[in-house]
Amino acid sequence: MSPRSFSQWMGDIQQRTEIALDQALPSADIAPERLHQAMRYAVLGGGKRVRPLLVHAAGQLAQADAARLDRIACALELIHAYSLVHDDMPCMDDDALRRGKPTVHVEYDEATALLVGDALQTLAFQHIADDTVCDDPAQQVAMIRQLAVASGSRGMAGGQAIDLASVGLELSLTELEFMHIHKTGALIRASIALGAQCGHPLGDEAMASLDHVGKVIGLLFQIVDDILDAEADTATLGKTAGKDAANDKPTYVSLLGTSRARELAEEMCQSALDSLATFGNNAQRLSELTRFIVRRQF
Repeated sequence: MSPRSFSQWMGDIQQRTEIALDQALPSADIAPERLHQAMRYAVLGGGKRVRPLLVHAAGQLAQADAARLDRIACALELIHAYSLVHDDMPCMDDDALRRGKPTVHVEYDEATALLVGDALQTLAFQHIADDTVCDDPAQQVAMIRQLAVASGSRGMAGGQAIDLASVGLELSLTELEFMHIHKTGALIRASIALGAQCGHPLGDEAMASLDHVGKVIGLLFQIVDDILDAEADTATLGKTAGKDAANDKPTYVSLLGTSRARELAEEMCQSALDSLATFGNNAQRLSELTRFIVRRQF
């Protein structure tokens, strides 16, 4: 049997993630039906599933069981989906389009969108706690804590707070990186770290190297996102193009210009690949995914 190409592997992970998410979410006919319908609307049938892809790619380094990785991948994607629902609300970025369809507060209403985010966040922690994701129960508790930190005020939520407070300001590159290490990078770093902890122990040095890779990929992802927001159209993005500039938000493009932002993305991509080289062939999918992120078109 010939080995799967990267695109085949990516499609397989995206498909199994969609199935796992469908099973993890409450059925739309269970009360309260409208809330459960809206939760499924927010999560299913869209998105690149980058965080689940990172979970599975990192899990390969530790020969982790795919079912365990599915559970971690679902938890990360549920947190990510909740953040998008809240980010799109009028009190935040006030956007009407996400993944090519109306945002949750537009399709339903603001109160429902708020509850959808709340419910998805708690479901993520329930899902990671409901079954075994690693061999050591104490380590599983530590993994749940790691996800909580990555999601909270010292991670994604804190990064969003900094983002909202930075509208109209000129940030330095260091300040911009600090914001995105939290807002975008925290869940990406957690995806790699948690995926790698589902299998055989890798050791402190290897985990530190993977943490560096996660940090770099998180920033890399945001740089490419900023470039796409500035250059791609709404139909391609599936969300409102040019929103950052319209809202006077500091971005890598506004700070560095498109050309230098692209150069920085390539430099970060190479930094991640250099760190992954020490893992040999076991890091193949994580390396391929890093290259995909820097060259993605949507």
